[in-house]
Amino acid sequence: MNRRALDREIARLAVPAFLALVAEPLFLLGDAAVVGHLGTRELAGLGLAGTVLSTVVGLCVFLAYGTTAGVARQLGAGRRREALAQGVDGLWLAVAIGVPVTVATSLLARPLVSVFGASGGVEDAATTYLRIAALGTTPLLLVLATTGVLRGLQDTRTPLVVAVAGNAANLALNILLVYGVGPAPRLELAGSAVGSVLAQVAMAVALVAVVVRAARREGASLRPHAAGIRAAGRAGVPLLVRTLTLRASLLVTTAAVVLAAGEAADAGAVAAGSGDAVPIATHQLALTIWNFLAFVLDAIAIAAQAITGRHLGAGDRKAAREVTDRMVQWGVRSGVATGVLLAVASPWLGALFTPDAAVRDALVPVLLVAAAFQPVAGVVFVLDGVLIGAGDGRYLAVAGLVVLGGYAPLVLLTSALGAGLTVVWVVFGLAFMGGRLATLLRRSRGEEWLVTGAAA
Repeated sequence: MNRRALDREIARLAVPAFLALVAEPLFLLGDAAVVGHLGTRELAGLGLAGTVLSTVVGLCVFLAYGTTAGVARQLGAGRRREALAQGVDGLWLAVAIGVPVTVATSLLARPLVSVFGASGGVEDAATTYLRIAALGTTPLLLVLATTGVLRGLQDTRTPLVVAVAGNAANLALNILLVYGVGPAPRLELAGSAVGSVLAQVAMAVALVAVVVRAARREGASLRPHAAGIRAAGRAGVPLLVRTLTLRASLLVTTAAVVLAAGEAADAGAVAAGSGDAVPIATHQLALTIWNFLAFVLDAIAIAAQAITGRHLGAGDRKAAREVTDRMVQWGVRSGVATGVLLAVASPWLGALFTPDAAVRDALVPVLLVAAAFQPVAGVVFVLDGVLIGAGDGRYLAVAGLVVLGGYAPLVLLTSALGAGLTVVWVVFGLAFMGGRLATLLRRSRGEEWLVTGAAA
């Protein structure tokens, strides 16, 4: 394939995916910007609740990734009707998972938050937010599933339009309901959760409507098919395990931060009266910004899933390999660019989210560490997308377990020995991101993942 033509194809999918993925973390960034001005305790509570909610929803990201790969393979094999039928099964699976998860998360909000061991005020704020925000779980899972269908059909523009509109609605509703404008009551932290849920419902309705129309045009059934739903669930198990290891690594990192913050507070190493809120809030902002940049880099991985799946579905191993090599180059360059931008902006980013000088000062060195590991992240996300598009979920699951097994005890030990927030982030970059890079490079250099046909 001509390199210029390949670049155009990657850009055609990656640019809208980039903009849509940028819009996704803006939900939390918008919430943080609005809630941060209520107080540091509310911001820390939002951080813990957001970690729980993003973990619950993130575990189901296979609804997007697995559907993208499966639909793209069917499309590459010339089976568009079957591609949409497989996508509809994914939507029903999202509902089947979302309803019980919504109930469980809402009812168990306080126990889920208490796992982090934060102070009483932070825990109360997190519980308030999580109980309401959990109602958006099923809509979010439907957004994942429908986005996966459209990406598999090589359409990344429709999810972009819906994501932009949803974020605009979320920000407006947050301002309206948190502070109260006109007849709207001042709900403070709870208002942020209500606004997010309303925006998520609207996004789900819009995307489901697009997929349903496409399925009807091709004559694909809209009814739930037990066999297809079970097949979608089985195919998603390895990706679920892979995602579980990633989310567990982030949870362990947050737990390490809380542990170190609590020990510093007990030792009087933090400002009087600030308790553990400052390091937790700082970590929340740093992790939110990291996720923002991760989604930016993941845009190329989205293109990798769609294009790799399509080429392998069509039986073209050579094209799949060429796409992989080229997208790795894109990943490196994108990582360098985001790293430089983050390093340059680090002294000023904190002021966008909080008036607390202690949080702003603590944020700068953490962001510099995050900036240093952006090129590594660029390659990691691209190769992850390639292997997902190839249907190589089993390897990704095993590799994730290996990396988690090495990283978790190391970061917890680092925290227990009294390391500060910045050192915890250094360990995160070296052990977690470095481990992922090593395992993904090893696999991509081989041939085992280049499986052709309509099914992986």
